[in-house]
Amino acid sequence: MSIWSAEIKELEKLFASIKGRLPDLEKELGRLIKADDENMILLYSRRCLEVIITDLCECELKRDRGTEPLKGIIDKLNKEKKVPSHIITSMHGLNELSTYGAHPKEFDPEQVKPVLINLDIIIKWYLKYRDLFIAGKPEPVEANYESKQRTISLPEKSIIVLPFENFSPDPDQEYFSDGLTEEIITDLSYIEDLLVISRSSAMTFKGTKSTIKEITSKVNVRYILEGSVRKAGNNLRITAQLIDGLSDSHIWAEKYSGTLDDIFDIQEKVSRSIANALKLKLSPEENKKIAEYKVDNLQVYECYLRAKQDLWKYTEDSLARAEQNLKNGLKILGEHELLYTGLGQVYFQFYDSGIRQEEEYLNKLKECIIKIFKYNPNSANGFQLSGLLKLKKENALKAYRDFKRAFELNPSDTETMLWLIYILSFHIGRNSLTVPIIKKAFEIDPLNPVINCFSAQYYYMEGKIDKAFESFKKWYEMSPDSIVASWYYAMFMGWNNDYQGAYCFIDHFCQKNPENLFSKVLLLFKYCLQHNKEAALPLFTEEIKQAGWNDYGFSWYISNYYAMIEEKDESLKWLERAVEWGLINYPLLYEIDPIIEKVRGEERFKKLMERVKYEWENFEV
Repeated sequence: MSIWSAEIKELEKLFASIKGRLPDLEKELGRLIKADDENMILLYSRRCLEVIITDLCECELKRDRGTEPLKGIIDKLNKEKKVPSHIITSMHGLNELSTYGAHPKEFDPEQVKPVLINLDIIIKWYLKYRDLFIAGKPEPVEANYESKQRTISLPEKSIIVLPFENFSPDPDQEYFSDGLTEEIITDLSYIEDLLVISRSSAMTFKGTKSTIKEITSKVNVRYILEGSVRKAGNNLRITAQLIDGLSDSHIWAEKYSGTLDDIFDIQEKVSRSIANALKLKLSPEENKKIAEYKVDNLQVYECYLRAKQDLWKYTEDSLARAEQNLKNGLKILGEHELLYTGLGQVYFQFYDSGIRQEEEYLNKLKECIIKIFKYNPNSANGFQLSGLLKLKKENALKAYRDFKRAFELNPSDTETMLWLIYILSFHIGRNSLTVPIIKKAFEIDPLNPVINCFSAQYYYMEGKIDKAFESFKKWYEMSPDSIVASWYYAMFMGWNNDYQGAYCFIDHFCQKNPENLFSKVLLLFKYCLQHNKEAALPLFTEEIKQAGWNDYGFSWYISNYYAMIEEKDESLKWLERAVEWGLINYPLLYEIDPIIEKVRGEERFKKLMERVKYEWENFEV
């Protein structure tokens, strides 16, 4: 069996999908999957790309291809933003690796696999571009329009709250409609018997024209709540309607009119109406949580919502606006837990994103946390922020306690879940404990790309690098513009023995982001993967070393890089630093990590493992 048998099987599925619908592509792909010679596989892979590029040239660039080389057309499609950037990367990779007969002496059978992987990515995108579904997957909902009952199984007690539309005269009031959406999601999340899709997945439907059946199939829920908000001055008018996704029928619809002072009453009424419609019996504790007002000052609430709208954008300008709004709120309205919560989130994002990575921002974050706990000793947001601060200032083991407490106080917050999964799996080495959390995260936040990162981490800790790579690949495909997703995707491509694919991807990534720190790290990784010590050592710059030394996870990667080029002393130094940051995952270090194998025979490593094993065995989760 060839090393690319799995990739050929994937292409066979695509071949079945296009049969009789794309004759030119069908012809070349059919020849490819029947080919038994490496050079012919490369040739027909390239011809498949030529068919697709020729069509895109006519459809997107509005001209015949003529004899123009593939690279030129791909560059033009990229320059005019006619094709997603990650597909451009795959096109360039396939084109360069499949050049037939140019350098026969340099041909390496290893390059066949990345060519086929890239072709698979390109064809799947192309089918979506041509509005064609893939055989073996559900047809578009229109194909089953005649039937009123869905053939798929949806959880009976499950709901998504779509972003409420802003019908206010002032479009800047959108922060208020988004805030109402989030608050209703929070209320419903208190109901233990109801599966509620999280805000991050719900917001992906904002501004889209998706049908009810498309939405329910994407997030696998039975019910949909949609509505609108009109806010003019102090007056409010809110509409809400609950829809059964199976029959596409309305269960109830209500209009609520009042003033801004009535917002929490209206919010509670909506939540209770849903519970009644779904015949959910609320416990005394659930009743209490839904009835609680989230804030005792509506001006504070508005200030927080306006700032949070900017916080979600994660840019330097938006974070600066959020910071100023919250500071103005504190100055005018007085101190409040909610304002300090928003301000703490701003300071962490400034620091963690590298926008303003001065120590003073962590000190400011600490001050906010102290203020939050002064007003509410059981603040889930306070414990989450405290965990984030300890990740940056102390170590992952101390941060774990705070994330665990935040999860107990708010078990439906996916961000807290993700931090818990990360620390339990990677730092503490209790992989089995992450399974129910990962399952819940996928249920309530299925469209959040980052969740794939943590399922990948789970597989890696189980020693299943191929499955880990597939999850990282899915994360990248869902977030092709994410620098972090690209970094992980490239590294695990290399660790999964797809060297040529990794090299090609890294080269394009570095060309696109030449000054980015992740580009410098990936270039270093490339030379380490090639065991090119001479090229790698100068790339261990002070910038990279400082970033790694002061980060809770990056020091382990640098230890790996040094191990790959047989720099054992340096590898052990950075491994010791990783342990200081709370890496006590004994199974990972002693057995799972294949790269650290190069230093496992060293006495220094054995001594370190005595400490790690003791802490791992005695850490109480």
